[in-house]
Parts: sequence; structure tokens; C-alpha cells
Amino acid sequence: MYNEYQDKIVSFFKQYKRLPSYREVMKLVGFKSKNSVHKLMSKLVEAGILTRDSNGKYAPSNIFGEVAVLGLVKAGLPAPAEESVQDTMSLDDYLIEGTGSSYLLEVDGDSMIDAHIAEGDMVLVERTNKAKDGEIVIAEVDGDFTMKYFRQSGNKVWLEPANKNYKPIYPTESLNITAKVKAVIRKF
Repeated sequence: MYNEYQDKIVSFFKQYKRLPSYREVMKLVGFKSKNSVHKLMSKLVEAGILTRDSNGKYAPSNIFGEVAVLGLVKAGLPAPAEESVQDTMSLDDYLIEGTGSSYLLEVDGDSMIDAHIAEGDMVLVERTNKAKDGEIVIAEVDGDFTMKYFRQSGNKVWLEPANKNYKPIYPTESLNITAKVKAVIRKF
């Protein structure tokens, strides 16, 4: 029962980028009183779905797909770091423009290693049939699929690997772009 209510609240949050008011929760789940909404919200806090901030306001927990942004980390010379929650970020919103047109693929092979895409990585791609010169694409070339840099000079198009051990691919029959790479995901 609570899962159904939770799903409605999460859907509302994803659509409007805020939690619903008590009155909106009443409409969403069909409750007749604000007291029932208060009990539901308290149960969702107990379950870890929601949290309460220092002012007692409800806030989404990480189950909503948001991750805390804690600040900067130096990639040059070491420097003192202070950890404080600066904001939260939805990885879905950051990486995915249209959920219906995005999907993940596991990388098989090392032809894109110099672009820092290794075998076993996951690539988040977005369906499209267009690409600009220099974008990393998923393409069907002469009937086979591959991931490479899309290259274009005038009317000439080809696919270029990011590994000197591989040669560029010049289509003999067809080259169709099916998706563009938006992000690389690697687990350590």
C-alpha cells in the first residue's frame, strides 16, 4: 500500500522538482484529511523515503535518485578539503535528457581506449540519427554496429577509433548513426 503512495509522490517530485503539499498529497492518494497525509509522510520518513530538514520540512532522500554535491576536490596539488553539503543533484536529470531515448550499452573491445572508454565500461547513449564531426557515436556501418568517433569532411564520412592499433572505417555501402554517447560509467 505504501509503495503505491511512495510511487505517486516520487512521480510528482520527478515531474515538478519539488515534493507535493499536503493538499496535493491528498489528491494524489485519495486521502480525505491532512492528518492522514501527516501519518503517511511520517511513515515515509521512518522508511527512509523522506527526510526532515532542520526546519522540520520534508525533503527527498537519496532514494529519489539524488546524490549530495559536497564541494570541489583538487586534481592538482593537494589542498585542504571541507565537506559540506552544497546541493543535491539528480543523476537522471544530469545525464539523461529523455528517458525514452536513452539506454546503456556495455563496451566490448579496446578501440576507444584513448578516449578513456575501456572494455567493461558502460556507456549511456541517446538515440539519434544525426551527429557532428568529432562526436562519439554508435553506428551501423555496412551492416555491423560499432562505437567510434564520427568524422565528416565535405560529403565524405567515416568512423575513427581512439586507439592507434585500429584503422579508420570507411563505409563501402552504408553508415547510419543510431545513437550518441552521452556518458561513460566505470565501477572500480
